Amino acid sequence: MTAPICTDKAATRAHLQTLISEFFERGTGRATGYGSHFQKLWQIAGRSVAGGKLMRPLLLMNCHDALSSDPDSRHHGHHTGSDPISNDPVPNLAVAVELLHYSFLLHDDVIDGDLLRRGRPNLIGSMVNDDATADHDVARVMHWAQTCGILMGDLLLSASHQIFARAAVPEPQRLRLLDLLDETIEDSIAGEQIDVGLSDAIISPELHTILDMTARKTATYSFELPMRMAAVLTGAPRCVEDRMGTIGRHLGLGFQLQDDLLGAFGDPAAHGKDHLSDLREGKQTAIIAAARTTPAWPDIEGLLEMAALSQHEAARLSAMLAECGAQDRVADLAEQELRSATMLIDTSGEDLPQPVRSVLIDLIEKLRGRSS
Repeated sequence: MTAPICTDKAATRAHLQTLISEFFERGTGRATGYGSHFQKLWQIAGRSVAGGKLMRPLLLMNCHDALSSDPDSRHHGHHTGSDPISNDPVPNLAVAVELLHYSFLLHDDVIDGDLLRRGRPNLIGSMVNDDATADHDVARVMHWAQTCGILMGDLLLSASHQIFARAAVPEPQRLRLLDLLDETIEDSIAGEQIDVGLSDAIISPELHTILDMTARKTATYSFELPMRMAAVLTGAPRCVEDRMGTIGRHLGLGFQLQDDLLGAFGDPAAHGKDHLSDLREGKQTAIIAAARTTPAWPDIEGLLEMAALSQHEAARLSAMLAECGAQDRVADLAEQELRSATMLIDTSGEDLPQPVRSVLIDLIEKLRGRSS
């Protein structure tokens, strides 16, 4: 398989990490005028986002490079100033996508009441650990920390808009990018609402509803947005953007179904998440929907309805979900999405240049072998 055009992946990643670090350093600097608590919020946020996989911004940059007609116009590793908004638009927009991702994570952690992410304290957990003392009521500290999570999420959402709005690209491209951002945020919020409605038994947990929620909540911003942005930024025709977006939708849904499987059955040390947390929280995933159609469902439902699963009970539940066939059913669904993406790539004709096909096929192969 042909390697992606963007050959210096380490330099690209390092450049993105530098831009993200500088963003939070500037935020921390501005925060000094508002007091030590606001400054600490920015510092903790910067530490929390550091070390991420940068999957979404790297996808944008790799697809952009592959779609570019001029290989020498690549945009990684050429940071020349202190303000990311005023420089090369592609890596800066990639950073905006990562900030959007972190904004969604912060709000999601508040909604789910989570204190950990990837096996370490998230922003809320860090705030709780820092401010929990004998002099502070635990409930008030939790309210304080969750409020900080909402507020920082709002700040990052605003920052993403700023970077999109100030991107140094032709106006038609900038307006299309802003439309994509707006559509993505609305789609993701709609997906989040469905997710909560499913967990709270307000919405009926049908498989098609869960798959729709998954596509909206995760696939739209994680894959479809960066892939569409790459097409827009290279001036590709709308048919190319739409083809990239549809492929991204399939990849994103397959990715999230894999994530659900790793969360329920994977190695926590590799995945970075308590593999039983979704089961304890009563998350209505495709795995649960698949189990609902099996003879084992009454026993599985009995465990799911328990107020607090012990480690032993949660492990038993995980084993039952595997034995009843739900694990294999969802693995098949994930593979179907990857095959659909592959078919769209293979039948794209001249819409997709060979370099971008290679990037996407390489990504699909990596998704098939992922353990985290």
